[in-house]
Amino acid sequence: SHLALTVFRALWYVSFQLCRECRARFAGSLESPISSSRQPSKLVKMSAEFMFMDDDVQTVPIPDDNGTVPHYSQPLLTFAAASTITIMVVGLVGNLLTVVALLRCPRVRNVAAAFIISLCIADFLFCAVVLPFAASRFITDTWSHGDFLCKVVPLVRYGNVGVSLLCIAMITINRYIMIAHYGMYTKIYRPFWIACMIIFCWSLSFGMQIPTFLGYWGIYSYDHNLRTCSIMKDRWGRSSKTALFMIAFVIPCMIIVCCYARIFWVVHSSENRMRQHASAGSGKDKKEMKSKRNEWRITKMVLAIFLSFLMCYLPITIIKVCDSNVQYPVLHVVAYLLLYLSACINPIIYVIMNNQYRQAYKTILLCKRPRLLSLTPAGSSYGGQLPNNAV
Repeated sequence: SHLALTVFRALWYVSFQLCRECRARFAGSLESPISSSRQPSKLVKMSAEFMFMDDDVQTVPIPDDNGTVPHYSQPLLTFAAASTITIMVVGLVGNLLTVVALLRCPRVRNVAAAFIISLCIADFLFCAVVLPFAASRFITDTWSHGDFLCKVVPLVRYGNVGVSLLCIAMITINRYIMIAHYGMYTKIYRPFWIACMIIFCWSLSFGMQIPTFLGYWGIYSYDHNLRTCSIMKDRWGRSSKTALFMIAFVIPCMIIVCCYARIFWVVHSSENRMRQHASAGSGKDKKEMKSKRNEWRITKMVLAIFLSFLMCYLPITIIKVCDSNVQYPVLHVVAYLLLYLSACINPIIYVIMNNQYRQAYKTILLCKRPRLLSLTPAGSSYGGQLPNNAV
């Protein structure tokens, strides 16, 4: 609970600073046209970078302190290209396998599985669309695929970040309602509303980028320093990164932190009550305690997914703030590889932390017929109580 409170305070502070910065810049633009060219604070750049990987730099090479454009050694680029291709293959296979397993195996087919499928599709799309061009970037040390793809690739990259985090937020809310407000669960999680939630995640993440794609709010362009395409400032000095960061990153993170803080409290209180009742030897109480523990085990897996997401994006944020002139290309390349790793790490977490997912993977890989469990009717139709071990 202390960790959740600390993360919440950090996110709240960053959000407050972003709002204050935006208000100051808007007020300054009304007073003088010169002040509108003022650069945003380092904190704002750092915050936006947390989600949208590249700084708002110019579209021409920016020399470092020695007066030269950053140089990437050939062995470094070769290693990065090989690593990117490996991550791409693992991500494509792992996410596709997860989608097939969730669709074919009733043992793991439930409400949260719908959001897991959406998350896997987003990661699969990232591996199929973004990573091939990332590997090409490392191989050729430049962008050679034209202006149109220079718009499409960052569109998919940034959209994937938003979809991933929003889906994690939806799963977290699902776990919170399941544990803390089960009476509302069957009313909220019906097939129609689940579909609406998933459509909302995708529409918001990609819809917010339409103005940038059309060139009305920042532009997609090539960054010579980082050898990649990104959201850059337009001719009026505007960029959509801060707004995208606030809506698609800060708000979902706050929701996740608040839900987990509440879940921790509910689980802790419930376990204390269960221990007191279990001492009386009631079989019903012991069964309920086991069910709660299973639900908490699932919730911890979702928390692991969220923390892995942050850990994959945190290094690129810190490095771009501390080394904005790319004086240490090795650090930037390693940070990008960690970022790419986020697209293939979730299936690994499922295998490690959930036995039913492991069994589902074995069923698909060995071409066995999926076995049915004694589920409730609602458990297999996205409507009611989930299996105790299901996600």
